[in-house]
Amino acid sequence: MHRHRELCERAVDPLEIAAGLEAHGVTDRTAARFRHRDVFSLAEEMYARVPRDAETPAGTAAPAPVRARADWALLALLPGALCTAAVAGLHLTHGQQRPIAAAVGALAVALGLRAALARGPLGLKDHIRSGSRATGLWTCWLAAYALLGDGLLRAALAGGPDRLPTGASDGPWPLAAAPVLALTLSCAPAAWCAHLFAGRARRKLTASRSLEDFTASATPLLLGTFALYLCSLTALSALCGTVLDEPAGHAQAIALGALLFLARLLTLHGFTRAPALVLAATATAQATALATVFAARLPGWDLLITPVKTVVGMGGPAGVPTATCGAAALVLLVHATRRLTRASAHTPTDQPW
Repeated sequence: MHRHRELCERAVDPLEIAAGLEAHGVTDRTAARFRHRDVFSLAEEMYARVPRDAETPAGTAAPAPVRARADWALLALLPGALCTAAVAGLHLTHGQQRPIAAAVGALAVALGLRAALARGPLGLKDHIRSGSRATGLWTCWLAAYALLGDGLLRAALAGGPDRLPTGASDGPWPLAAAPVLALTLSCAPAAWCAHLFAGRARRKLTASRSLEDFTASATPLLLGTFALYLCSLTALSALCGTVLDEPAGHAQAIALGALLFLARLLTLHGFTRAPALVLAATATAQATALATVFAARLPGWDLLITPVKTVVGMGGPAGVPTATCGAAALVLLVHATRRLTRASAHTPTDQPW
């Protein structure tokens, strides 16, 4: 009680104490030393022992359901709408107007993404936002590679590129619009999946009577939410490829979408270090793959291109981002099943959305 008095005094119910104790390393075995069957039972006694004002309600209250709001729901649709307009602008313009349309469209999509990620289920709290700024740079690189990387790699392997990209999908350095459009459209399903996971996890935390019970119920919830997002992204990728009449890049879009969704979900719950490291490693691997192709043109350095040629020979230019993002997403999925299924990741807090 003396060691965790501050935690007990600011807690609004025993569940917050239980989550805080778990975050400090207190387990059910530790609770057994104090003649309690689990951490939840110990938290209930600690909550009851702390003096409180008469106005403070006692007992565990079920958290109010978090309802969807029109403002963040519309903001989640904004990046996809702006990207659709940008792609339409690229198809309707020609010559020197096309690069200008591409630049304006990219700026509009970036601003739309910033607005969508500022509020709602995908928005970060102030204390988390300050520790996750480095991930924005790596995310921008991954998005830029999804748009330009495959065309640049194909041109580099053929001895180019001889010119800058023109914004055309059939140019010497083509843009891959379908995967990027699918990813921006998937912001809305990502927001709904994050909203669903947060609400269901809070309810399961209320109904659980032990840490193991909550973990057992939260694990299928996390995997089901992740699978739901992947299904929506797959459908959007197929739709975009059909409408734009270009290769959909299903594997590349799904791998990158899975990586970004898991990174955002972990960051939302306060786990910022692992997503930042994994995103940085993925971006570095893609940049290294491109660099080795150009470095292999130097005399005596031709062996550097062998790994990239092997990957491209097996899966085409899209094999590089698919392999890097897929491996990174798998790492984050394993990490998420360990972190996001803990009670301390879902402490009852007031949601700004």
